[in-house]
Amino acid sequence: MLEALIFVIFPFCMLFAAISDMLSMTIANRVSALLVVSFLLIAPLTGMDWATVGWHFAAGGAVLAVTFVLFAVGGMGGGDAKLLAATSVWMGLGPALAGYLVTSTLLGGVLTLAILSYRKSAIAVFTRDNMFLRHFADETTGVPYGIALGVGGLLTYPQTDLVVWALSRLSA
Repeated sequence: MLEALIFVIFPFCMLFAAISDMLSMTIANRVSALLVVSFLLIAPLTGMDWATVGWHFAAGGAVLAVTFVLFAVGGMGGGDAKLLAATSVWMGLGPALAGYLVTSTLLGGVLTLAILSYRKSAIAVFTRDNMFLRHFADETTGVPYGIALGVGGLLTYPQTDLVVWALSRLSA
């Protein structure tokens, strides 16, 4: 049962955040809250000691501090900042977090370049009323960075302590 929660909650939240950001340019606070609360409930049940849980929350706090500054200067949306911090709690301090940050940054750069190119193309005029593409075509909106965060999270999630624990339980 615990393994199922590990394999469902985080991926669901990442997909929900990515799709939500694509469709509405918002990421609901409940997604970040669900990630933080579910980690707090699940991690100790896997045998993770409280010191390690604390380090995972330190990772989230450090990322939140940096993203708060980015939000304050207009470099990042508030929902993106909260999602990035909540996701970092699941990653913990270590290689998984570094991989997540690098992967999401690279994906975000590619996404930004693709959207900027799309906005300058002739096809944007014809597709701007499409519910999936309207924010991509609108030059007055930002980039739905939640897409990059969601995909980056899904790509690096298998490296996390909880997934490693769940896979070892299933293979035993």
